[in-house]
Amino acid sequence: MSEKPVSSGGAPATSAAESMETIVSLAKRRGIIFPSSEIYGGLNGFFDYGPLGAEIKRNIRNAWWQDMVHRRDDIVGLETSIIMHPKVWEASGHVEGFTDPMVDCKVSKQRFRADQLFFSPVVVTAEDGTTSTVAYVSALEGDDTAGELQKKAEELKRKKAIRGTLVPVMAKDITEAAPEEIPLIPSPATGEPGSLTPPRAFNLMFSTHVGALADASSVAYLRPETAQGMFVDFKSVVDTGRVKLPFGIAQVGKSFRNEITPRNFIFRSREFEQMEMEYFIHPDADWFACHESWLQWCQDWLVSIGIPREQLSLHEHPKEKLAFYSRRTVDIMFKYPFGVQELWGIAARSDYDLKQHAKHSGKPMEMFDEATKQKFVPHVIEPAVGVDRILLAVLVSAYYEDVVEGEKRTVLRLHPRIAPYKVGVFPLLKNKPQLVERAQALYKRLKRRWNVFYDEAGAIGRRYRRQDEIGTPWCVTIDFDTVEKDGTFTIRDRDTLQQKRISEAELIAFLDEKVD
Repeated sequence: MSEKPVSSGGAPATSAAESMETIVSLAKRRGIIFPSSEIYGGLNGFFDYGPLGAEIKRNIRNAWWQDMVHRRDDIVGLETSIIMHPKVWEASGHVEGFTDPMVDCKVSKQRFRADQLFFSPVVVTAEDGTTSTVAYVSALEGDDTAGELQKKAEELKRKKAIRGTLVPVMAKDITEAAPEEIPLIPSPATGEPGSLTPPRAFNLMFSTHVGALADASSVAYLRPETAQGMFVDFKSVVDTGRVKLPFGIAQVGKSFRNEITPRNFIFRSREFEQMEMEYFIHPDADWFACHESWLQWCQDWLVSIGIPREQLSLHEHPKEKLAFYSRRTVDIMFKYPFGVQELWGIAARSDYDLKQHAKHSGKPMEMFDEATKQKFVPHVIEPAVGVDRILLAVLVSAYYEDVVEGEKRTVLRLHPRIAPYKVGVFPLLKNKPQLVERAQALYKRLKRRWNVFYDEAGAIGRRYRRQDEIGTPWCVTIDFDTVEKDGTFTIRDRDTLQQKRISEAELIAFLDEKVD
């Protein structure tokens, strides 16, 4: 089949709402992501990864681990327990300070993060120039919160037949509201004022019990981050790993946060997976240069797995908002359909964490400097990223639509390292045993090294479309020339739609280069 695209490539959907709806629909339809416990109505903030999603997620983890650990000489890996001694979280400050501000709607019983709930008074300017506040409006954080507040203000003006000109809406989050303003701010759940409680601190850690008794002495926590396990095991790694500064400890694993308002699909959920690395440096080292180098490494790595550089930006945390022990934090931001949001955080955390655990445990967290014959506590640079957020960014970046032979084509332009299947293998016709036998033999040989897909059902064009939609980079078709002439077969490129003849040895060499 010779495919002729009307356009060589589409563009991602432009509407934020349509884009997310499209991504969520594709994820469900093609077995990438399902709502958890769906047959029982689901559980907010939890998701299951289907056959394709599990492969994509595993490929992201594996690519990060290969590049972060296996292909570097200065970083080792670790896997620590999800449930740790509760004193770990006392030392880290999570028991006392790992909180978000929360407000309740007393009518709907829903809860909202106060720093993501924005409000504004509706101020009207009359013809004589006088101004007055006629009401309040509110909106949850989004890619255009101020615009949503302005829209609600205009709706309020029409509904109540208010005459005059609206002063431009200025958005503030509800933590900035004066006590007398709280009763006037409408609940996002009901649209009516008077039902929101004042903001209060809410600890995000999930608690559980360890042992036979469920009392205060058995309380433990599901870890809210993977970093503390690496700090707690720091001395063990130093004593057993023959590491020298600068060096890093990397870990991939599940974390749990009891988010007040999980939202935006898998972007903010209650169970998620992190890829974190703690890079330890000498106290006298140039920490800023080290931080800059990791900031660049992380951006380059995202681009290497298919995320467009133009979709990335940087956000430097203002010094006045940094934790007292932090020297610098910069977030790599990604332009999701719902707005520009944090994807990867790179923090210079000084020696705070190691000293805290030394203080609370009574065990030293020091290294010995052979040059100066002195002991010291290293400082740390921490790049921390969520696997789920990367996966969502990858899906958003990869989704395209174009028209081929007059037919709309949906395609995921996934990088070969990330794609769930690397190759689709097809016999041209399923009722020709010689074609089927040769195709199955190639499929079995390729499957020893890569995840590949075999399909003999339907017209060849339909089989191509199915693979395009799940991101398979290449499809090979076994035809009569394969079995009757030179043994070559057709390989078709997902993105360019170009086809050429290739031998089995050439295919394996090609995949070696492009995938591995």
